[in-house]
Amino acid sequence: MRYFKGYFLVLVGLAAALFSGGWLFFTTVGERENPAIKFAEDLIAIGHQKTINIHFSDLQSGLRQVSVAIVQDNKSQVVASQAFPQKGIQQKAISLTVSPAALKLHDGPAVVSVTAVDYSLFKNETVINRPVTIDRTAPQIYLLTPTNNINPGGCGVIAYRTSKPAAMSGVMVNKNFVPAYPAMINSKPTYVAYFALPIGFREAGASLRVLARDGGDNEASIAVPMLLRNKKFRNDKMNLTDGFLNRIAADFQPMPPEMQGRSPLEIFTYINATLRLANEATIREACRQSVPQQLWEGTFLRMKNASPMAQFGDQRTYLYDKKAIGSSVHLGVDLASTANAPVEASNNGIVKFTGNLGLYGNAIIVDHGQGIFSVYGHMSEIGVKLGQHLKKGDIMGKTGRTGFAMGDHLHFSIVAGGQFVNPVEWWDSHWIADNVTKKLAEL
Repeated sequence: MRYFKGYFLVLVGLAAALFSGGWLFFTTVGERENPAIKFAEDLIAIGHQKTINIHFSDLQSGLRQVSVAIVQDNKSQVVASQAFPQKGIQQKAISLTVSPAALKLHDGPAVVSVTAVDYSLFKNETVINRPVTIDRTAPQIYLLTPTNNINPGGCGVIAYRTSKPAAMSGVMVNKNFVPAYPAMINSKPTYVAYFALPIGFREAGASLRVLARDGGDNEASIAVPMLLRNKKFRNDKMNLTDGFLNRIAADFQPMPPEMQGRSPLEIFTYINATLRLANEATIREACRQSVPQQLWEGTFLRMKNASPMAQFGDQRTYLYDKKAIGSSVHLGVDLASTANAPVEASNNGIVKFTGNLGLYGNAIIVDHGQGIFSVYGHMSEIGVKLGQHLKKGDIMGKTGRTGFAMGDHLHFSIVAGGQFVNPVEWWDSHWIADNVTKKLAEL
């Protein structure tokens, strides 16, 4: 009996070992999970040329083979294929450029067929058939605002329609792209774009064009006619005192390691050059995405009972001991009233940013829709929260001298299409009527 029990236990152990090994074999080689296929973007149409990005993965047995074919009129053409002779490839990304002309495809329906096979015992296969339209016709652009009087440093607005929906559309100002926003004007789908002309913009050698690209990457563009007005900007010299330099050096601590132990003058130079560019880039990034609806109504409010201390576009030269030690271009208007004066929302909008913004000190950025933003700097108090909806005239905080400020005041900027523009235009009811509201109402 003793020998029988021992024999039985050995058999049980062998069976368990065999079962365990077989189960391990089944789970690793005989798994039934299919490979995964993911398109990097929605694929709806293919134009003259279209780049398609596809990601394949199989985290179990790995990928054996992947392929991409285009099917039209029951004829299949393989445009990409790759086999993996060894196991271990769990992920693979493919980027291929499809040219309908080279494949002799005609305009009309087609199917992109993507296949992936894994290394399991069952050779699990995933096939995705994505219906597409071969469309090699570029969208036509119908410009609705043929008259555009624009100042250097100012804002322009154009409206246009396209012959078919655009996947990407906007204005190219030299090499800077400004997105347009869809709107319904006179019950017709329209694109509206607010854009800035740089302070140094000149018609000679400059480019201003509307661009539209459809889902198949077919692209069209047309020139925007404009009358460039003559606008001059002031040159200003600012004498820096030791007291101001010492305060700035103390207020902007801690400094990066490379600026530790530097003199107040060296810290000022770093702030005015390097930090200024970083702060302006932060503002542009915060203004990169805007709500598509127009939130603002009518003239923007100017701070009450305030005197202008600096204008938009002022070319500043900083002097220390009668020597020029730096320069800058002022991208807003400085307004001074009493100390800790209330700061109102210049128009309806949504709070996009609150917090310290380097040179601008305690700052607020408000999104007014369709790429229009307002910026408020040097504030002593901030009384609004991120995402808060504001009405024109709502109190947001108080003026101050935080950041790069010589005295208590408000720095006010307007950003259009990601670029700073002259706020004075948006305070002017006649400018808004002539260049925006009447212009769009007459379409």
